[in-house]
Amino acid sequence: MGKKGKSLYEGILDGFPISIGYIPISITFGMIAVQEGLHLWQAIAMSVLVFAGASQFMAINMLTIGVGAFEIIFATFILNLRHFILSVSMMNQWKHLSKKSKAFFSFGLTDETYSVFSMKRKQREQDKYYIGGLIGMAYISWILGTVIGGIFSNFISPLVSVGMSITLYAMFIGLLVPEMKKSWKVTLIALSSILLSIFFNFYIGLSSGWSIILSTLMGSSLGILLYKEEKSVEKEVSI
Repeated sequence: MGKKGKSLYEGILDGFPISIGYIPISITFGMIAVQEGLHLWQAIAMSVLVFAGASQFMAINMLTIGVGAFEIIFATFILNLRHFILSVSMMNQWKHLSKKSKAFFSFGLTDETYSVFSMKRKQREQDKYYIGGLIGMAYISWILGTVIGGIFSNFISPLVSVGMSITLYAMFIGLLVPEMKKSWKVTLIALSSILLSIFFNFYIGLSSGWSIILSTLMGSSLGILLYKEEKSVEKEVSI
C-alpha cells in the first residue's frame, strides 16, 4: 500500500467510531422526516446538502409546527455559527491544501471530526487523503442512515421513531451536562437560554422558531460577556 492509500485507510479507520455514532441518529432523522411529510428524496437531499444533524432535526420540528422558511434558515445559521470558528481554527492546520480542498473539507467539518483532527494533529501529518477518508466516513454514514431510516419509515410505528428521536436529546444532554458540571458559567448560560425560550414562547406568545432564535442569541451574548470578563481578570492578574 502506497503513502496515499495508507493515509486514506488511516482516515477511514479514525472515522469509523464517528460513523457508529452517526448511523442511529441519521436513521432516526430519515424516519421522522418521511413520517412528518417529506419525500424520501427530500430527506436524503437535506442530509447531502446540509449535513448538520441538530439543524436538520430542528428544521423538521419547525416545519411540523408551521414555522416559516426565513425563521428556519436564520435559526440554522445561528445554530451553526460555531462552525465559522471551527473552520478558521482548522485553516492553520490545512495551509498546505488548495482552496478547493479547504472549501470541500470545511463543509464536512463537524464537532466530532474536528475533535479527531485536533487530537491527531500532533501524531501525524494530515494530508488530503487522510482528511478525505475521515470526513468521507462521517458523511457517507450520515447519508446512509438517512436512506435506511427513510425507506423503513413506512414499516415502523411513529411511536418507535419518536422513541428513537430521544437519541438526539440524549446526545445533547451528554454533551451539555459534563460541561455544566465543570463550569457554573455554562450552567448559567444553559439555564438562562431554557428559561428565555419558555418565556418568549409561553408568556410573550412568540412562535417556537423565534423563541429559539432569540433565546440562542441572548444566551450567546451572556456567554460572551461572562467569558470576556474572565479573560479581563486573567489579564489583570498576569500584569
